[in-house]
Amino acid sequence: MPVSERTTKLALAGAFLGGLGGFSALLVRRDEQVQIAPLDLVMLGLATYRSGRLIAFERVAAPLREPVTETVPDGSGAGEAVVATGEGWRWTFGELVSCPVCVGTWVAAGLVYGLHLAPRPTRAYLAVMSATGLAQLLSETTEALTWSSRSARKHAA
Repeated sequence: MPVSERTTKLALAGAFLGGLGGFSALLVRRDEQVQIAPLDLVMLGLATYRSGRLIAFERVAAPLREPVTETVPDGSGAGEAVVATGEGWRWTFGELVSCPVCVGTWVAAGLVYGLHLAPRPTRAYLAVMSATGLAQLLSETTEALTWSSRSARKHAA
């Protein structure tokens, strides 16, 4: 791994851990704890899932990814893939924003911080994104079942 990529990855890890440390220090200073109710955890999961996929794959977020990624035909021929482009810090940021789980980790951290520091606007975001995350999961499940049943019918006939 080139030095500039390693440096950027270490800087990103440091920023993530620094944000977590700063938030934790604020909690200690205020003698507070982060309380996450079970429904909040479900909403956090769905909103993180949807937000991560939105940033990593959706065309509406393409202008945000454009400086560090490119969209190319998927190797399977089934669609398109978003891949990192460039070198050094560009490549590293491209890897981050083209991975829904990677960028989702940052989103989840921001949402947890937001639930504690600014609960009202964060809950509004959670409601919208968790509803669309659930809708996306249902849509993907329906599509997979449809393709599977069509394939089974074709194979049986």
